[in-house]
Amino acid sequence: MTVPASTRPYNFSAGPAAIPEEVLRLAAAEMLDWHGSGMSVMEMSHRGKEFISIYEQAEADLRELLAVPAHFRILFMQGGGLAENAIVPLNLSRGAGADFVVTGSWSQKSFKEAQKYCPARIAASTQADGHTTLPDPASWRLERQTAYVHICSNETIHGVEFQALPDLKTLGCDAPLVIDFSSHVASRPVDWSRVGLAFGGAQKNLGPAGVTLVVVREDLLGHALPACPSAFDYQTVADNRSMYNTPPTWAIYIAGLTFQWLKKQGGTLAMEQRNIAKARLLYDFIDQSQFYVNKVVPSCRSRMNVPFFLRDESRSEAFLAGANERGLLQLKGHKSVGGMRASIYNAMPLAGVQALVSYLAEFEKFQS
Repeated sequence: MTVPASTRPYNFSAGPAAIPEEVLRLAAAEMLDWHGSGMSVMEMSHRGKEFISIYEQAEADLRELLAVPAHFRILFMQGGGLAENAIVPLNLSRGAGADFVVTGSWSQKSFKEAQKYCPARIAASTQADGHTTLPDPASWRLERQTAYVHICSNETIHGVEFQALPDLKTLGCDAPLVIDFSSHVASRPVDWSRVGLAFGGAQKNLGPAGVTLVVVREDLLGHALPACPSAFDYQTVADNRSMYNTPPTWAIYIAGLTFQWLKKQGGTLAMEQRNIAKARLLYDFIDQSQFYVNKVVPSCRSRMNVPFFLRDESRSEAFLAGANERGLLQLKGHKSVGGMRASIYNAMPLAGVQALVSYLAEFEKFQS
């Protein structure tokens, strides 16, 4: 690989994704002995004072970072977003139906999984246009008695993102809004007045795989179906401060270091401005190019996940080989849609996007 020894490659993986180098170096320094304890975090009892202090700091930092109101509980769970597709209906459906807005692969998975536990309905879908846009909330067909409304606020595979969360009250719906914000959590502020529950795996913007974040309004606790496993009952998890079962201690620790790093960068508002700049740089280049194309309607484009295609897809393998040689890693698109995908999460610096744009221009010039 032709990357100078002092420079790490730029990792554009959709997840598990890049972690800030500062976080990795600190974790490496603390690997054998966390703060003089004589133990690695991986070796600690989750009920010991050392790990409790790590957990409490992480929870407090995350509440501050995301401006989570006091009447929401923060849960650190396991199973990723896919598990939450089952855990949410087990906790919120109360035997009633739920409405799903299907805008890509992940919301489609959520809808399919929920059907096992409650009458799930599609309130709107963009499948007909290849998930390249978002449906106007005014067009959503919501049931009056729906238990909750589910959206994926950023679709990692198809690269569409809600630029503002829908206000269900203006649609005449009193049900809570559930958002899967796995792939853009902490990249922009959250309007908690419009949200009942948010969930997301940490492995894109918050740390390593293994811990799943759930932020749930307190009035939604305590309604789990009888069949819900105790370890997945939000009330039980909340009552036990995410320690009903052994939590993913190492993943929580790394996530906590990432929360501190994000605060040092200026918090969510500062990260949003950086992410806007990174996304604009990449989309602007693709849009002016005759060699590459992004198919998503501009007003619906994700700031985090940028899928794009070479107009001549026979050159895709050569493109990826050249990218790897330049230390631009994991740009291959998801197998379900093909093409390329650059995931430019919080840990991706502007310099990484600049390097990618430079390579895009170089490859286009060489191939023309």
